Amino acid sequence: MRQTLLTAVALFSTLSLAAPISAQAGENQAQVKRLLETGACSGCNLTGVNLSGAHLIGADLRNANLKGANLKGANIEGADLAGANLEAANLTKVFASGTTFNKANLTNADLSGSHLHNAQVDGAIMIGTNLTGADGFDINLGIGGEL
Repeated sequence: MRQTLLTAVALFSTLSLAAPISAQAGENQAQVKRLLETGACSGCNLTGVNLSGAHLIGADLRNANLKGANLKGANIEGADLAGANLEAANLTKVFASGTTFNKANLTNADLSGSHLHNAQVDGAIMIGTNLTGADGFDINLGIGGEL
């Protein structure tokens, strides 16, 4: 009886601490499910989804549309976001060690308080990107480019 009670309390605690991940009905919801189950969602339309606090370690989000998405506090360590549209995305306090943002659109994205260690940001569009309080080292940041 006592072990059953402890198991129930542990399960409830885990569920109550889980991040509120949500998506709009239809295609977005199916793609969020695929991302969370497989870690692969290259080219997915994840516009405006709530992935706050999600564990997306090593996720393949190349060329995904995450415009306006909420990834606050997410762990995107080692994720590949090359070519992704992260315009106006909330990336505050993300852990992005070894994350690739090459040629991503980070226009007006909020990366304040984020950890960008060994991140690749070569050729990314960073107009209006908020990096207030972000920390990082060994970042591959390409500035300029061809027209």
